[in-house]
Amino acid sequence: MPAAATPTSAPAAAEACTFCAIVAGAPAHRVWDDDAVVAFLDVRPLFPGHTLVVPRDHVVTLADLPPSGVALYFSAVRHLATAVERATGAEGTFVAINNKVSQSVPHLHTHVVPRTKGDGLRGFFWPRQRYGSDLEMASVAEAVSRAARGGA
Repeated sequence: MPAAATPTSAPAAAEACTFCAIVAGAPAHRVWDDDAVVAFLDVRPLFPGHTLVVPRDHVVTLADLPPSGVALYFSAVRHLATAVERATGAEGTFVAINNKVSQSVPHLHTHVVPRTKGDGLRGFFWPRQRYGSDLEMASVAEAVSRAARGGA
C-alpha cells in the first residue's frame, strides 16, 4: 500500500489558490462550512445549485487527501448531494471530481450538480466508446487490478 499523502501546506501554493482564499473567507455563496470542508455555489454552474465541495486543507488531487480525511470529506459530499437535490427539486445529482486533467483550480473539489431527466447533459459530457473486444477489456481490467495491488 502506498505511503499516505500529506496536504500541501506551502504558503505560496495556498496564497495563489482561489479555493484556499474562499476557505479563508473570500466572498463566495457558501452553502456549508464545517471543520473539514467548505462548500459553495459554482460561479459558472451547469444548473442552478451546482455546488463545489473543497477540503479546508490545500490538497491538489484526491490522491493527496490523507486517508484520515477521506471519510469526513465524502460524508460532507454525500450530505450535500442530498441537500442540493432537495433544495433544487432535482430528481438526482451528478457527483464528479477531476484529477489534474480538466481541473480548472488545482485544489481538490467535488462537483455536486442537480439533475433532472431531459436536462440536456449527456453521459459524462464526452463520447463514450465500447472496448474493441472482450480480450481488450480483460487486458485493461488486469492492468488496473495489478496497479491497484501495487504492481507495475
